[in-house]
Amino acid sequence: MLGLIKKIKIIKSRKSTIELIGIKRYLTGLAKYNLGDNQAAIVEYNHAIKIHRKFALAYFNRGLVKYDLGQYQEAIIDYDLAIDLNSTRADFYINRGIAKADLGQYQEAILDYDRAMTIDPDPTVYNNRGLAKAELGEKQSAINDFDLAIKIDPSFTQAYINRGKLKLSLGQKQAAIDDVTKAAELFQQQQRMDLYEKAIRLIWQIRK
Repeated sequence: MLGLIKKIKIIKSRKSTIELIGIKRYLTGLAKYNLGDNQAAIVEYNHAIKIHRKFALAYFNRGLVKYDLGQYQEAIIDYDLAIDLNSTRADFYINRGIAKADLGQYQEAILDYDRAMTIDPDPTVYNNRGLAKAELGEKQSAINDFDLAIKIDPSFTQAYINRGKLKLSLGQKQAAIDDVTKAAELFQQQQRMDLYEKAIRLIWQIRK
């Protein structure tokens, strides 16, 4: 009996060691990615996944690298695998939605953003969903999403810019100027002078 218990403990210890090796390869992948070495990062994530097949974060981060490489469909496959393993993380759905939007799959992207909102109603999700709706021609619904993003985070500059551009497309010139002006003020407060100057140029373009 004592021998049997000892054997079980050895097996558990060995399994933990293997998983630790997988985690180490995953962390190395993160480091490579942060250094801009995308191909090396993928190699490390591949090793981590080979060791630990149910490593959701490894699939997700490999997807992020593939997205950065412009491999949107391959990134979606990795996001799918990550979601299959862990369906409780909003960032998994958000990034899959972004990749789908970049492929022109706007309705599918909206479904991912909807799911992300049930987990974490972050203002960036409303902004992204608004952009997808705008691409589908659902302009008023898109403006509503930008409204919600701004309501959650009144300093969300990009939501003001996006809402302003959409209002301009609807012929609401002064409302568009007001939104871009607000964004410019925020950029200035945040010391983001390059974006402040772009916003000022946009205001002048609208006024022409």
